Amino acid sequence: MNNNLFVNDLIEWIDSDPPNLIERVLWIDSGYNIAFVFDINAKKGFPEAKKVSEIRVAIHTEQALKLKQDPWARHLSDEDLTKIQKDYRENAWSLISSLVEKEPDIYYRSSRGSLIKQVVEQYNQGRSENKLVEKTVYEYLRRFWQRGKNQNALLPDYSNCGGLGKPKKCGEKKRGRPRKYAHEPEIGVGINVTDDDLKIFRISIAKFYNNDKQNSLRTTYKLMIREYYSSDIRYDENGVKKSLLIPPELRPTFTQLKYWYEVELSDIKKSITERKGAKRFALEHRAILETSKMETIGPGSRYQIDATIADVYLVSKYNSNWIIGRPVIYVIIDVFSRMIVGVYVGLEGPSWTGAMMALANAATDKIQFCQEYGINISSTEWPCHHLPDAILGDRGELAGMAVETLIPNLNVRIENAAPYRADWKGLVERYFRTIHGHVKPFLPGYIDTDFRQRGGRDYRLDSRVNIEQFTEIIIHLIRYHNNHHYLASYDREEMMITDNVNPIPIELWKWGIENRSGRLRTFPEDIIKLNLMPNNKATITARGIKFKGMYYSCEKALKEFWFEKARSNLLSKSDKLLDISYDYRKPNFIYVRSPDGRDFEKCFLLDPEERYSQKNIHDIEYLLAYEEWLYQKSQGNELQACVDLIADIESVVNRANDLASVTVDNRVSDNQKVAGIRRNRASEKAKRRDYEGFELAKRETPIPETVMPSKNSDSKENKSLQPDHLELLRKKRQEHFNEHRE
Repeated sequence: MNNNLFVNDLIEWIDSDPPNLIERVLWIDSGYNIAFVFDINAKKGFPEAKKVSEIRVAIHTEQALKLKQDPWARHLSDEDLTKIQKDYRENAWSLISSLVEKEPDIYYRSSRGSLIKQVVEQYNQGRSENKLVEKTVYEYLRRFWQRGKNQNALLPDYSNCGGLGKPKKCGEKKRGRPRKYAHEPEIGVGINVTDDDLKIFRISIAKFYNNDKQNSLRTTYKLMIREYYSSDIRYDENGVKKSLLIPPELRPTFTQLKYWYEVELSDIKKSITERKGAKRFALEHRAILETSKMETIGPGSRYQIDATIADVYLVSKYNSNWIIGRPVIYVIIDVFSRMIVGVYVGLEGPSWTGAMMALANAATDKIQFCQEYGINISSTEWPCHHLPDAILGDRGELAGMAVETLIPNLNVRIENAAPYRADWKGLVERYFRTIHGHVKPFLPGYIDTDFRQRGGRDYRLDSRVNIEQFTEIIIHLIRYHNNHHYLASYDREEMMITDNVNPIPIELWKWGIENRSGRLRTFPEDIIKLNLMPNNKATITARGIKFKGMYYSCEKALKEFWFEKARSNLLSKSDKLLDISYDYRKPNFIYVRSPDGRDFEKCFLLDPEERYSQKNIHDIEYLLAYEEWLYQKSQGNELQACVDLIADIESVVNRANDLASVTVDNRVSDNQKVAGIRRNRASEKAKRRDYEGFELAKRETPIPETVMPSKNSDSKENKSLQPDHLELLRKKRQEHFNEHRE
């Protein structure tokens, strides 16, 4: 059981004193230790502090119960309120709005009185009459806390006032028809339903009737009597706790509960919604006051689109040993004539891509489409190549950015069915059952009811038909439906009966074209596909038109020098952005759309981006994301290497500084140092040439040179006779330098 506490939770205490105590949680501290609660039926009193742990333990041990329904909940809108009611609410809210925000100070006795006194004094300042009293503020606060901490809780209880069609206050005399056997002690005269009884009725309906168990109203009455109209309890011989009810003449009857329920809770939609949920009500209990054909004047007034996964496994057209799974079938039906105007059989979806393919098929010529599968048809057999006035589809495919270009550019209205409302697309749903009924007896690989049951046959292994062949079968089924299927449940109009129009889709279509035309529209095939494709933004850069990391170009961009302007910063931010359409399956092209969606400029992927060719957008996005991941992953190691590099550079510089501090002669002036740059460079270059010069077949241990001395002189004398070429070069350069200075 969920025993977590939240603000506005209702806690009913079992065997409480006073009895039937229901408290509302007003505030919980940040430490989840203390909660302030308030009796929702109290005439007096103030919020009380309780430990959260104690309340949770009570709920866990079933000493207390969390109510799912709030008896004070009021579903109101401002349109349903009178001006007097709105003024009353606004006036009350203006008095306490500043107080209810001061939590938890307003709940403490030590600070509550002074806060309320400040509000009263501020309101009465400068007033000589109609002054505010503290009692009024306390009443507003109690009402606000008891009834859900919202502004509508401050609305007056005008429903309790007398008037025509309003409940009357009860007196001493029993209202209503007198009981026939009132003289019997076990029956009695009965009681008038009081305000306290009505509160019990509300609580009982919320607790026992509007819940998942879906008790009947009579069972609810019994549970209410046991819970709230007992005087004592007893335990039987087995130790079972049982309630002792008060005398019959002191408790309300089932008729009184039923009468109150029908008067106060006459909204059957609300009642069923609370018991079973909005989805179940819409699907199973709503009134069926219209048909699919309503609001359809003629062909093209509304198309219905939906998808299903066929109950058959297919094999690959490239290799019959490859089982590729179950295909997706998209079907589009014209509501007026029941003609199937578009179809897509493939592996995409259910998704916008599959819906896009079916919509494109609905608006294109069917002769060429059938020829692709080896089927020849006449132009009158499937004359559907139009866009409708409206398309009713599923929220998944037709909700979002993908269809936004359809509405303004092709003037097609998109209608989305509510969640779990397959009945809104009943024509398509019914046709899917027809398809499965036709193909089941003949197709190998069809899934039967015992599929995946223990001992059942694995039908996937029987697969023999590929997707091309399955599409051909679907086309034959559509031809049969459009041209021969008699719609026994179709409600023909009087004019149709007069013209002797059979309820066959093709005849209804032709009759509608002749008598109810004007809803169908035709566009060039490329324009339709342009507006069906997803749209996005691309950016003009110096390298090309950038979209998802790829670069494109087009003739218009080259003629108008888009890329040169982008590099020269001659384009504004808005000028750089382009509205484009694209097909994620063919990223080699994108299409720059005109503002009205009726023209486009085809852009080609640039050669440097050949790595993106023959890949779809999803593959490219994955590749870019993978490269970004590798980059991010390398940043840690790269940063470490960069830090190490800085340390190596600093080490070399430090060694250089240390060497310079020892070897630099401070007696040499700065001018002398600068003046000797050319001489020093030449000397350094000569020495490095000797060091850098190539020597082939060099040995690691050089062979010592043998010097043959002269007979009449020793080696030292012989060495002195050899000229020092480096010294001679230096002298010659110095002489040349001195001549130029003179």
